[in-house]
Amino acid sequence: MSGMPIGPYQDFARTTLGFEYKDIQLLITALTHRSYVNEHKKSVSEHNERLEFLGDAVLELVVTDYLFNNFSEPEGILTSWRAALVRTESIGDAGDKLGYEPLLRMSKGEKNGSTRARLQILANAFEAVIGSIYLERGYDDAREFIHKHIVSKLGSILNEGSWRDPKSHLQEVSQRIDGATPVYKVMEEVGPDHDKVFTLGAYVNGVLMGKGIGPSKQNAQQEAARAALEAYENRSKVTTDES
Repeated sequence: MSGMPIGPYQDFARTTLGFEYKDIQLLITALTHRSYVNEHKKSVSEHNERLEFLGDAVLELVVTDYLFNNFSEPEGILTSWRAALVRTESIGDAGDKLGYEPLLRMSKGEKNGSTRARLQILANAFEAVIGSIYLERGYDDAREFIHKHIVSKLGSILNEGSWRDPKSHLQEVSQRIDGATPVYKVMEEVGPDHDKVFTLGAYVNGVLMGKGIGPSKQNAQQEAARAALEAYENRSKVTTDES
């Protein structure tokens, strides 16, 4: 096998995941990006996309099962809660906290990619790790892993209201506080047509309240709305502290 020796992967499994893999290649594959295979075609043939596919399904089932059995809200709200739990930012953050990034096998180009690209790779690898745990240990252990690292975020998501569609939420907040509807404007557009990155601003009464970056205008608008909501929240805290 080209790349890192097996030891660090088994050490990670033992100390962070709490068990040793009988088939450590499952974890190694889960942490192998397609770009690494492209650079090492003679020695490596498998990347993590199939495990990611499996892990994504297990993740959605576990989260759905938990929400269905613990809450009586209607389908639309539960769907929004689930989307907030499994979105790229949430699972990417979980992957970052697990600390497996040094073990990720990827091309030199991907290692020097954008922050957004890094988060996406971490998120995809997190789903692939779920897939590897499911194959190695079974559904119950995969469920325990997901509860610990993803479902546990639900309380803060509900408290912050981050499960709500950020654009709709921002419109409610801006109209209530400033009596105005947000306007989104493209601030920057870079990259080739097939891989563009957009930066958009959310303006209220002509004032920039938040900026967002994403692979599409819609995605960037969502991120700008989230940033604007944080700005309103911080403004509220300052006002409260001063009063």
